[in-house]
Amino acid sequence: MSAPTVAEGTLLWSPTIQRASDSGLAHYLEWLSGQDAGLRFDDYNALWRWSVSRPAEFWGSLWKYFDVQSSAKYVSVLSGGMMDAKWFEGCRLNYAEHLLRHESRALPQELALVHTSEAGHVTGMAWGEFGAQVRRLAVALQELGVRPGDRIVAILPNVPQTVIAMVACVAVGAVWSTASPEFGVQTVIDRFRQIEPVMMIAVDGYVFGGRTFGRAEEICQIASSLPTLRHVVCLEKLAKQGAGGLSSMCDTEGAAGTPKWLRWEALMDRPSPAASQFQFVRVTWNHPLWILFSSGTTGLPKAIVHGHAGMLLEHLKLLHLHLDLRPGARLFFYTTTGWMMWNVAVAALLSGATVVLYDGSPTHGTADRLWRIAAERQVTHMGASPTFLQSQKAAGIRPCEDLDLHALEMITVSGSPCSPEHFSWIQEAVKPDVWIASQSGGTEICSAFVGAVPTLPVYAGEIQARMLGMDVHSWSDTGAELLDEIGELVVTRPFPSMPLYFWNDVDRKRYTDSYFRYFSEVWRHGDYIKINGRGGCYIYGRSDSTLNRHGVRIGTAEVYRLVEQVPGVLDSLVVCSEVRSGTLQMLLFVVLSPGRSLDATLREVIELRLRQQGSPRHVPDVIAQVEAIPYTLTGKKMEVPVRRLLEGTPIDSAASRDAMANPDALDGFLRYRFTVVAQSDKPESESGLPR
Repeated sequence: MSAPTVAEGTLLWSPTIQRASDSGLAHYLEWLSGQDAGLRFDDYNALWRWSVSRPAEFWGSLWKYFDVQSSAKYVSVLSGGMMDAKWFEGCRLNYAEHLLRHESRALPQELALVHTSEAGHVTGMAWGEFGAQVRRLAVALQELGVRPGDRIVAILPNVPQTVIAMVACVAVGAVWSTASPEFGVQTVIDRFRQIEPVMMIAVDGYVFGGRTFGRAEEICQIASSLPTLRHVVCLEKLAKQGAGGLSSMCDTEGAAGTPKWLRWEALMDRPSPAASQFQFVRVTWNHPLWILFSSGTTGLPKAIVHGHAGMLLEHLKLLHLHLDLRPGARLFFYTTTGWMMWNVAVAALLSGATVVLYDGSPTHGTADRLWRIAAERQVTHMGASPTFLQSQKAAGIRPCEDLDLHALEMITVSGSPCSPEHFSWIQEAVKPDVWIASQSGGTEICSAFVGAVPTLPVYAGEIQARMLGMDVHSWSDTGAELLDEIGELVVTRPFPSMPLYFWNDVDRKRYTDSYFRYFSEVWRHGDYIKINGRGGCYIYGRSDSTLNRHGVRIGTAEVYRLVEQVPGVLDSLVVCSEVRSGTLQMLLFVVLSPGRSLDATLREVIELRLRQQGSPRHVPDVIAQVEAIPYTLTGKKMEVPVRRLLEGTPIDSAASRDAMANPDALDGFLRYRFTVVAQSDKPESESGLPR
């Protein structure tokens, strides 16, 4: 049995004096004290306390510091409370206009986008060309009748055309929403039909893991299920390879009441003298910017609407002051277009950084594919998920041994809780002096509540701090403040990136039930968090999937950290489930290395580790082996759907297969549920599931 490589809370890294003083946060602090001599702060925590206790002053200072462009002066920075907050009311601005502000500053050879694919082809797009293509498409959209407030949806891969389409859509005041090409037909329909789009931009297929997947038939099905569509724009990727299948649809008017189909190239190549004179459509603070969707694993996905002003201020803060991005930096985050991290990655353009795009499998051709891209493209800021890091560690990958990662300054980890072992592996196998920043936020805010601070040290397993302007706390069920204890993650004051509303949410009922049902006028996010005395944070997973062991709450992340360090255990999922009336059992499911089986020896090793390094309460009632753990399309373990399935919910009601990354994985749990039913008359001392 291997021991943890590093203890939680061990100091791993501190910024040099030079690095801290050169950071965007330090420059902001210097500017702030120049504005008001009273705004000098001894440390980050003092700055954070000011930012949340005086939110109007803080966010107003960012508006001025970043020189936000608006054609009308705002009336007030903030008015209203948590449920009715208004930000910069009276302003008129455009998020996309700020994405292109660095175009005029950039040298001709400076790149806005770099793209690579599984085939290894690399293309770069300079700022000038990027801006020109955005304006060309924006004018084409207006000529096709797209107006402010119209919804444009996209089914596109992580390629430059997708970024161009998003920025052009936002530039004309339309509302953007996207899905990844691998999403199932019903998953896409469930999302897009809610928002009644007038245009869809779709790819004819994609390549993943060396295999080609045509999507022409699926695109046609989706289009026929969206009656409000007036145009479908086809991005033909496979047609160039002799595959595809949307060509026959393009440039045809179709029957009455059906959309006109157009080729992307035809749209971009049409002569338009107006493109060079294009003016960004400046909109009100609460004009919809984009619509992001929740995972939708157990019901209709929530259509989450964000606004121009709030998202712009939040992203300017996140990118400059927390992630420390700047012109010349290169950000590479492995993501699909269906995850909010894609929006955050594109937002890096606000800082003048280059965005590196990759479309394909993270391990195609070589298990260290992403690290090779980082080395070859001289990435400075890289993003990954804990799941990816765990798989790299298990595969014995050591990028430091044969790759030149001298440019790499930061690795940000998000998507699920990050363990001390992940931190240790990065430092030991990737780069010893790299800044490791674990972050946690959500689709609801398209940013982070807790995360990176360039002037603070890094401790193993610990998120550095609460983000500026985010009044985050750990609360008990009764609303008592907790320190060094696990509690509900709550936010007690408004912040700009709160959703404006959910689309078609009558009287905001679904929105209120999602975040304000537990505590009046306080945002309850649904995660468990611990905040220590120095302000460091730990996330312990979703509170709706918490493990209740004899009255003590345990975060699922605690269990995963311990179990997945056991040799031979590749993955795991744990739930507390009422598998028998009145009996709550803790059930641990494990995926093992090829050829391994869950024998008495391995079970004993797992139980001993949980008991010794967790507590007796961490030891499950049942350990069972499964072939795969079910994941959402955004890489989150599906704890709640598994619990519901085990408790008797029909499989099609427990989860939407179209919203899963591996739909067949859920089937492996069915036999355990049926075993529970068959053995429900056994004595309480006997397990409800087979050992």
